[in-house]
Amino acid sequence: MTYENAIKRLEEIVNELEKGGKTLDESVKLFEEGAGLADFCDKALKNAELKITMLNSRENGDE
Repeated sequence: MTYENAIKRLEEIVNELEKGGKTLDESVKLFEEGAGLADFCDKALKNAELKITMLNSRENGDE
């Protein structure tokens, strides 16, 4: 899964939950999926930030 796909699915989940009309079980399942996707996105962003920091350090000779 890519970051972009995860964000898109997360937005879909938020929209579904905001619309309402779901049973409690459906809402909980969507929330669980969303929480997993949010965690995935958070890790992906932190990993990208680390890579950028490392690349900047190399460019500045700070290895």
